[in-house]
Amino acid sequence: MKHLRLLALALLPVIALSCGPKQKTFKIQFDGSKEMSGQKFALADINPELPLDWDSYNFVVLEYKISSSQRFQLGFTTDWGYNEVRVMSYVPNAWNRLAIPLRYFTELPDPAFDVAATMNQPRYTGWINLGGKRGPLHGVDSIGFRMRKAINNPTLELRNVTLSVEDPGDLYMEDHPAIDAFGQQINVDYPDKVSDVQELEKQWRAEEAEEVDESQFKYSRFGGYTQKKVKATGYFRIECIDGKWWFVDPEGYLFLSVGVDCIGIGGGGSVRDADKRQGMYAELPPENLMPEGRGGRVQPQFGIWNLYRRYGDDWKEKAIDMTIKRMQKWGINTIANWSNADIIAKNRRAFMLSFSGLGQDGKLMGLCDVYRKDYLETIDKSMKAITARNVNNPWLIGYFVGNEPAWINSEPRLCQIILDGEDRPIKAELKKYLAAKGDTDATRRAFIIETFRIFLRDVNAIFRKYDRNHLNLGIRFAEPDTLGDDLLEACRSNFDAFSFNSYSLAPGKDMLDRAFRLTGLPMVIGEYHFGTVDRGLGQALWQVNTEKERGDAYRYYTEQVYAHPAMIGTGYFQWSDQDVTGRRDGENYHCGLVDVTDRPYKEQVEAMIASAKVLYDVHNGTAAPFNSAPSSARGHGPVPDLWNE
Repeated sequence: MKHLRLLALALLPVIALSCGPKQKTFKIQFDGSKEMSGQKFALADINPELPLDWDSYNFVVLEYKISSSQRFQLGFTTDWGYNEVRVMSYVPNAWNRLAIPLRYFTELPDPAFDVAATMNQPRYTGWINLGGKRGPLHGVDSIGFRMRKAINNPTLELRNVTLSVEDPGDLYMEDHPAIDAFGQQINVDYPDKVSDVQELEKQWRAEEAEEVDESQFKYSRFGGYTQKKVKATGYFRIECIDGKWWFVDPEGYLFLSVGVDCIGIGGGGSVRDADKRQGMYAELPPENLMPEGRGGRVQPQFGIWNLYRRYGDDWKEKAIDMTIKRMQKWGINTIANWSNADIIAKNRRAFMLSFSGLGQDGKLMGLCDVYRKDYLETIDKSMKAITARNVNNPWLIGYFVGNEPAWINSEPRLCQIILDGEDRPIKAELKKYLAAKGDTDATRRAFIIETFRIFLRDVNAIFRKYDRNHLNLGIRFAEPDTLGDDLLEACRSNFDAFSFNSYSLAPGKDMLDRAFRLTGLPMVIGEYHFGTVDRGLGQALWQVNTEKERGDAYRYYTEQVYAHPAMIGTGYFQWSDQDVTGRRDGENYHCGLVDVTDRPYKEQVEAMIASAKVLYDVHNGTAAPFNSAPSSARGHGPVPDLWNE
């Protein structure tokens, strides 16, 4: 009866007949008119040999084909309930084998430094973002697929589900390549896709002939607004003027930090472990032209190869010049976090940096063991070295202390990890704390927050010891609504600005007001973006349907947040599309301003130009922000329940 109940939920009939002889295929067509659509199938119909209890296995292996790169939810119905993960396929319109570790369904993720490292799990034909519910895989009798606000009603076909003890590896299963010699998807068509170098060269030369008119943004030398000048100190600072907060640039001009993260050259086409993806690439970039990466490793990069095609042997310097020219044309006055050091070193655009080596520990979910004897020495040594490079540089705005710590809202779990882990100073302190105050979730949280306060206090004090010219921009937290009052208040005396990442249509006024009230600090948004699936990459954390809607969403978000009197900076994530077959943690989002062939996305950069022209007036309250939000915009967070489990 349970099988019959599950099958009754199916939205479309099972389709037989497949490419393989006598192989039954199960097909879904997702419905974009619905907020959520999907279908379940009885596993006994797909593979009658599958057991109901999966304790003896470590991987579930799927052979599937999906017509879109849009993420989908994949889950199993068990005796205890329904559990699922998100899957993003690197190669749409092709048969792929994807092996998923079963522990993603049964266990909490391993401790890691930040949220992305915790939740993103790379594979080779796709990548996985972990879900919330976890439990034993007992009585597993059906598999479900669902998709939120499906773009262009994509289809998914499934032809086999098996179990394995050892990792069988992922496999691209077609007899033709999926990625062309430029790093583009072969199986996905779009209007400006290129087929030869001559076509690219024509577009590259046209861009190089464009003039730069930065006067339209009324920027000063450092990117401040020439409309108003106050006291100059020679470095960036922060001031509240007539109820509005601003950065002030080194010459005294009011400044809003309109930035982009990961500004670099040759992005979007790095190939991770090409030997694990036989047959996927039509032609890999020549290794002898690739720069050395981490640890001296040479990794094929389509983006770099396309820059060689564009500029020749001196590609690097010419690409840097073009990147700065683009920033000037598009109104981007800040090189935001995680950007290329060679571009920063030109001192032609204001920039932000991140500290490293401060002792934050992945095994502690990004917390620092402040009870170690060498704790202060570690921070002092790292801070001294990092600040020395730019202590007198007027182009530097300031430093971030960290990014999206994974322990936030998991304090009781972190305490248990500490108690179950190796003997170390923080473990001894935690035991004493709980013995004195009682072992409850509340006291566990209090211990973690107290430990964190010590870290913030000491980092700020040591920073001021070595650099009084630049700003402490804080930790790029997740959205303020995910942070308790105690955590927000801890920021008040330790930062110059409160920074956070917010993947949303636009942060709500109530959330911003609360963050400002509890921290007392002006605000910087470190990350936000929008994407779609027309290039065969993942649609990013907030999806829209078209390239035009990407631009509209940017304008809506950016101008709405700068209408808040305490907002002084934004960093769009990111400069180029992510790697088509996944960066180190798997992500492959279409969220860039520039594609793998080194061409700007016209609609996106036109929207950025339009916003940059009006942001001073929007923040000053003399102009209304852009108010046409795309109705198609959807996030990656909690999704409506289709199965009523």
